[in-house]
Amino acid sequence: MRVLGIDPGLRNLGWGMIDVMGSRLTHVANGICHSAPGPDAGDLALRLLSLHRQLTEVLRRFSPDAAAVENTFVNKDAVATLKLGQARGIALLVPAQFGLAVGEYAPNAVKKTVVGVGHAAKAQIDHMVRIHLPGVEIAGSDAADALAIAICHAHHLQSSNRLQEALKRAAG
Repeated sequence: MRVLGIDPGLRNLGWGMIDVMGSRLTHVANGICHSAPGPDAGDLALRLLSLHRQLTEVLRRFSPDAAAVENTFVNKDAVATLKLGQARGIALLVPAQFGLAVGEYAPNAVKKTVVGVGHAAKAQIDHMVRIHLPGVEIAGSDAADALAIAICHAHHLQSSNRLQEALKRAAG
């Protein structure tokens, strides 16, 4: 199974792709979709379009079977939170356009799954992603976060599959 993790951001949208074979995780690719602000104040639509096009190309190129996105947390800057939410909308929309169900995870759940604690620093996430995916070259911290989201989703999918199999066996 091929899993795409997406770390939404309006300026930098991180993505990471892994293959899952049993308990073995293999790095496929990772990167960052960039959307630089233009000279006009009303360029938000163009930035979102740019992210949509770039992420669409990632899905076309790598054909994932599953996708996951990090939930948005609310901070003190309401305008920034709204803009992040719009970028997150693109992160949810593009996989849905490819027929994928999209898992959603809180940042603390991702950190707890990958690092073991819910309040891990970026450097800890990067380090643990490198342990899970030996030899990986990471495009940046947003891509490391996206790979962590993919790893988290892979673990949750495996747990869910094991639970379904156990329920089937118990039913008869």
